[in-house]
Amino acid sequence: MIALEEKVVVAEMGKKGLWTRQYDIVVDGTHNHVLGQDIQKHPVSSRPIHVDFLRIAKDAELTLDIPLQFINEATAPGIKLGGLLNIVHRTLEAKCTPDNIPEAFVVDLAKAELNSSITAFSIEMPKGVKLTATEDFTVATIVSAQMAETAEEKAEDAAAAAAAAAAEKK
Repeated sequence: MIALEEKVVVAEMGKKGLWTRQYDIVVDGTHNHVLGQDIQKHPVSSRPIHVDFLRIAKDAELTLDIPLQFINEATAPGIKLGGLLNIVHRTLEAKCTPDNIPEAFVVDLAKAELNSSITAFSIEMPKGVKLTATEDFTVATIVSAQMAETAEEKAEDAAAAAAAAAAEKK
């Protein structure tokens, strides 16, 4: 058990890449190379109460959820035409060594057209990083506002139908 200053933990929580950032924690003179694994927060104030760290070896192969960072949204041709970015996945699971952990996978939307999709395998992986997925899948789409409204209406209709069916059973 170790104690950390709350202001240090809160500052780290405010930075991007919290779960991919590595730390060196010294306990009783021994250096421990670690990754943050979980933060327990107070249910009302959201102040950190407890932090779990995962001790890692420098040569270990890690499986981590790496966040996606979408760039050039404002210049994407599909968005300029009134399309909306629909994010399906916010992280991708990947294998890498501690020396190769990316802060995020960058998804460049500069060429994203209306009604197009971005797949996991189309995202450029940094050297030494490999996706764990064996099949390609959609991580985001650029849809027209009308399509987004239609999908939203269908979801609302389905929810209303489910509520009506549940009420009928009672």
